[in-house]
Amino acid sequence: MTPAPQLQVTVQFAARRPWVPSAAALRRWARAAHVAAAGRSGPRCGTAAAEAAAVCIRVVGAAASRRLNAGYRGKDKPTNVLSFPSAPIERQLDGSLGDLVICAPVVAVEAREQRKVLAVHWAHMVVHGVLHLHGFDHESAREARAMEGLEVEILRGFGYHDPYRPV
Repeated sequence: MTPAPQLQVTVQFAARRPWVPSAAALRRWARAAHVAAAGRSGPRCGTAAAEAAAVCIRVVGAAASRRLNAGYRGKDKPTNVLSFPSAPIERQLDGSLGDLVICAPVVAVEAREQRKVLAVHWAHMVVHGVLHLHGFDHESAREARAMEGLEVEILRGFGYHDPYRPV
């Protein structure tokens, strides 16, 4: 039996709000997504997925998210999660998957508007971001089905409901 792939998760809080989960919770969700992705065939799976890997999760406010979203995606508004995959050489040399930037106020507003439990929505954003770092995407309907199915499976492992179905 092959041991589960290890994931080192660094958590940075650039925005501290009462609705932000603990670093331990963010790590737990990221590690579950990493293990699940390692068993699949995402485009960037491979060495970093099968062996020890690392990811950084940075929790930010709306202004920082807006700047990053405008600079990297050309969208002048804050967004829930941004993923910045590492270059292939970084993956080979040190197992770095990349960075996730999660906007605390946007996640809180979305959870409220969508009538979702806040912790469950945070878990979904972390899982979604880690899968992006593994190369999963939702640009086509086929890619979206695969990625969303894996997200649902991972979240069910925590006893959470399907985030794509109305509550």
